[in-house]
Amino acid sequence: MTETVPQPDDGTSIKAAPTAEAQQGSTTSAGAPAVSDRNSLTVGGDGPTLLHDVHYIEQMAHFNRERVPERSPHAKGSGAFGVLEITEDVSQYTKAALFQKGASTDMLARFSTVAGEQGSPDTWRDPRGFALKFYTSEGNYDLVGNNTPVFFIRDAIKFPHFIRSQKRLPGSGLRDNHMQWDFFTLNPESAHQVTYLMGDRGIPKTFRHMNGYGSHTYLWINAEGVKSWVKYHFHSNQGVEGLTGTEAAKIAGEDADFHRRDLHDAIERDEFPSWTLSVQVMPYADAENYRFNPFDVTKILPHSDYPLIKVGTMTLNKNPDNFFAQIEQAAFSPGNTVPGIGFSPDKMLLGRTFAYADAHRNRIGTNFHQLPVNRPQVPVNTYMFDGAMTYDHSGDEAVYAPNSAGRGYADLTGPVDDGWEADGEMVRSAYRLHSEDDDFGQAGTLVRETWNDEQREEFVQTVAGHLLGGVKGHVLERAFDYWKHVDADCGKRIEELTRAGLGEPNPGGEPDAARANASGK
Repeated sequence: MTETVPQPDDGTSIKAAPTAEAQQGSTTSAGAPAVSDRNSLTVGGDGPTLLHDVHYIEQMAHFNRERVPERSPHAKGSGAFGVLEITEDVSQYTKAALFQKGASTDMLARFSTVAGEQGSPDTWRDPRGFALKFYTSEGNYDLVGNNTPVFFIRDAIKFPHFIRSQKRLPGSGLRDNHMQWDFFTLNPESAHQVTYLMGDRGIPKTFRHMNGYGSHTYLWINAEGVKSWVKYHFHSNQGVEGLTGTEAAKIAGEDADFHRRDLHDAIERDEFPSWTLSVQVMPYADAENYRFNPFDVTKILPHSDYPLIKVGTMTLNKNPDNFFAQIEQAAFSPGNTVPGIGFSPDKMLLGRTFAYADAHRNRIGTNFHQLPVNRPQVPVNTYMFDGAMTYDHSGDEAVYAPNSAGRGYADLTGPVDDGWEADGEMVRSAYRLHSEDDDFGQAGTLVRETWNDEQREEFVQTVAGHLLGGVKGHVLERAFDYWKHVDADCGKRIEELTRAGLGEPNPGGEPDAARANASGK
């Protein structure tokens, strides 16, 4: 089966403007000849500019509006187009067309930092977003993850608070390590992700040298209706390499767009980066009593319990023709699924299925899905209509359902094939704890069993350097306790280095005054 989706004329390929030689002159946005792009209409050469110089007013008004609001998280990003090729048979787990052996699906990837603004350096210590849009024969499928397999929090209601804690102080407008650690230490579920962040993968060498993960647990459904829980892994075929804090700080001062430039230039050289896609598959019934809650995004599923199953290869082979149109206006949402793929009871995932699309409605516009980079490459029949910047429309067809005018609509009832069971009273509660669930255990396993001595020492230096960037008082004491719960030896060493005023420099953190204040100097 081949699922190569042809590029439509009005699809993701943005047509370049005609060359200057081919043009007789510029026009207004309505297509009429423009009189001048160099001289505004005035009363005499030295007189006032006239309001009825329509071309001038149009140019200035559009200029004032040519930037859309940046994303709140993941503002600084880069991306490229490519293809997902399925080399293995996983049809026993999912009927999704894009995952059938032999399928080849056009796609878009966007990589990003989480906390930094548009102009921030690429090399700050921060998770990297790993957002993928697949233009499948069954509609668009978006997989929105990170370069880490876990996340800081497990309930979406905390997400606005988390992002604000990573941004800037309301008074000074400065980034603040103390605020970050206040949030981390008051939410110990963050320990696993923060351990990753402070480890040797906390700052990727390039976007090409990092893994990607779906992070959440998803539901796969095969053609017979059998359900499985699944986690996505994209392993870099370039290898996984990171930067030290010192290296990252140096690069940030020399080239704030280092990662963006590297990805673009590699593709221009025909050095197409690729990732091997594998999944972990958990039988549906296992979730009930598995030793960790499989829907808690702060946890992993150990490979010893659920080994990786190879699926295929993702390759990026085409740079955007226009960064704004195809990367800045690209809109990803984990709510975009296709038959054979569903959600799980993961509270973060369920919150994101609403929040992402709603953010795009606010940031880009009500009809963001009609933009070429976001539109599916299959026919759309939706009863959403009108709104600002409507381009696609249904003509004079019925705008309501059900109708007797012959326009199709959906009308299925009964159990859904991508659902799960839920019962009990309505509560506000944390996840039900499974036998080995806690906040620090998997982070400790990462430190003690996955890392070697050199990695542990670099981690200790990095954490101490970050704490020296302005963290003080009871928040600092909580941070020491936080790390001692992860690993007693590393926690003790972090405290010793911090109190001595030593540690790896923190790119993007507060400078010497805060460092001296935190160390008591």
